[in-house]
Amino acid sequence: MRHRKAGYKLGRTTAHRTAMLRNMAASLFEHGQITTTIPKAKALQPFVEKIVTKAKKGDLHSRRQVISILGGDRRAFAWSHIPKDADEGERQAVETLRERAEVFFDIPDADQVERNRYGELRKAPKLVKHIFENIAPRFEDRDGGYTRIIKLGRHRLGDAGEICVIQFCGAEEGPEVSGEPSGRRRQADRRTAYAEKLAASRPAAEAATAVAEPEASTDESEDAES
Repeated sequence: MRHRKAGYKLGRTTAHRTAMLRNMAASLFEHGQITTTIPKAKALQPFVEKIVTKAKKGDLHSRRQVISILGGDRRAFAWSHIPKDADEGERQAVETLRERAEVFFDIPDADQVERNRYGELRKAPKLVKHIFENIAPRFEDRDGGYTRIIKLGRHRLGDAGEICVIQFCGAEEGPEVSGEPSGRRRQADRRTAYAEKLAASRPAAEAATAVAEPEASTDESEDAES
């Protein structure tokens, strides 16, 4: 029995699992959402939400704790830089990432990201600063539950692992979902359309009833006279 052994091992060693969660958390904080398998998303969810809870305190001790959890303060938004020799596909991919992330965060200008002539990163905003200044203030009035997992109904090629999206809450109208409505959304839309159809047909039914009532009263008066 696995009493008092919480968490997901994910078939990895402790060092491998910790490094993977740190990298996934950094990507989630940068992009606002990532696509992964359901077991990884369930393992990442408490890892990220504990970081956001500490960041909401905003003091120096919490900042040092977050840096320790992430394994150091790394550069963020390095992906927002478009190389000069990038083709149209690479440019479109970066622009798509920018549009999705702008739903949640204030994306820094491209001038804040610098690389040397070899393409190595020289300057970029820090991730921990981004967490404390842009992400934590969005959840000041929310006691937990900062992220959600959305099943996409697709499976990964190779091992057929079920694919999902883990993302921050608060921007349901954005393009962060795959674009395909969920089953609950489709059912709610059908119910709304049916209710509107009933509401539109109700005045016609009431008018038909009002026309039929005087005719019935006229027939009753004629029977009484006869």
